[in-house]
Amino acid sequence: MQALRDELDLRRKTEIHEVEERKNNQIGELMRNHEKAFSDMKNYYNDITLKNLALISLLKEQVEEMKKRENHLEKEKADVLLQNKELKEPLQQAQEQVSELQKKVAHHDKDREALMNTKARLKVTQKELKDLQWEHEVLEQRFSKVQAERDELYQKFTKAINEVQQKTGFKNLLLERKLKGLLSVLEKKEVELSEVFAASNLEPSALSLVSHKLEDVLNSKNATIEDLQHQLARACKAHDDMLRTFEAKLTAFGIPLDNLGFKPLASPLLGQGPAGLVAVPT
Repeated sequence: MQALRDELDLRRKTEIHEVEERKNNQIGELMRNHEKAFSDMKNYYNDITLKNLALISLLKEQVEEMKKRENHLEKEKADVLLQNKELKEPLQQAQEQVSELQKKVAHHDKDREALMNTKARLKVTQKELKDLQWEHEVLEQRFSKVQAERDELYQKFTKAINEVQQKTGFKNLLLERKLKGLLSVLEKKEVELSEVFAASNLEPSALSLVSHKLEDVLNSKNATIEDLQHQLARACKAHDDMLRTFEAKLTAFGIPLDNLGFKPLASPLLGQGPAGLVAVPT
């Protein structure tokens, strides 16, 4: 038991010694690490401090430089304000001059634009003038041609109207003479017949028969007279229609009626219907 106790005490002491050595080693290593970390930290903060001191000194120098520049700028500012004050009135005058010049430039631009527009209108007007001159020449040629045709047509119309007037007047004269002759013959026949009736002392039946025959003869003569009157009316109507057409053509060509040299004769026997539908004269 004593030997076992001694052995265990020795083992315990050995283990305690080993634990203490390990502890001392760890403590030493920790101290070395702490010292190294402290040294590194000290060096780091020393560097930072040195850098900050250098930065502070640099900033102080910059601040002094800025103050010097600020003082210089203040002086320059005062000089510039003084110059601005001195140049204010000339600047105002220059601005007024610039305003007047801008107005003049605006008027000049307007005048130039108006000039350009006027030149453009002048070109258009010149072109229109050339076109109108060409149209005028064409119209003059056409007018000369139309005037020659008008003169020719005027001569033809004058000749035709003279011929128609002569033919119509002669035909009307013949028809009127023939009608007057028939009327005078009819009156003579009626007078002779009345004398015959008065001298013959015929019976009423015979007188009625003779009267019917006489009425038939008279109706035939009246039909002939009426037909002659219709022919006369149609001829006069055709003559008047031709006169109106001739006058309308002369008016269309701008020829006064007074230039004919004669006055066309219109028939007083007719109405205003067409030549084929004349009224029967009474």
